[in-house]
Amino acid sequence: MLEFQKFTAILSLTFGALCVAPALSQSTDASSDTAEELVEKFNNQLGTTRGLILAPSGDDTTADADTTKVTNAPANDDFIQIAEEDQVNIQITFDFDSSALRDDQKPKLATLCQVINSVDIDLFRIVGHTDASGSADYNKNLSLLRAQEVKRHMVNDCGIPETRLEAIGVGESFLLDSEDPRGDVNRRVEFQALS
Repeated sequence: MLEFQKFTAILSLTFGALCVAPALSQSTDASSDTAEELVEKFNNQLGTTRGLILAPSGDDTTADADTTKVTNAPANDDFIQIAEEDQVNIQITFDFDSSALRDDQKPKLATLCQVINSVDIDLFRIVGHTDASGSADYNKNLSLLRAQEVKRHMVNDCGIPETRLEAIGVGESFLLDSEDPRGDVNRRVEFQALS
């Protein structure tokens, strides 16, 4: 436990240099959170999400490689909305109509990668969200593709085992700011600790 406390203290000091984009607020954008704050949020989430595994309900969550269109993304019924203070949201900027993770956005995930690698939590869900621009079907597809891209980065660049990460897209169904449905704050990737 002492080693983990040292790790989180060092991580807290170095994270400021890693984050290249300003945070919106601590409750909205977790890229401003310290490692200790992220661990606390994930531990708080476990009471809500423990044991919840996404059931595809007969739908396939894989993307068609030729068209980059998702065939039947899972139902939103399996997504649990976590209290805002316990959400781990990262504001990731993607190019228009793209799901490619830009190099300038990767530092936002650095602390989260280190935390996930260090905690004793077996499964995390990566949830892609969009704003309300575009059709609901288009947004759901795009949000899943973006969540899958973040998962790919975390597996390939952070060394997190693929079996510890699950990617889903919920499109515009769970807006962070319903008063501004097209606002930037709604375009985010949320991380949930499942078990």
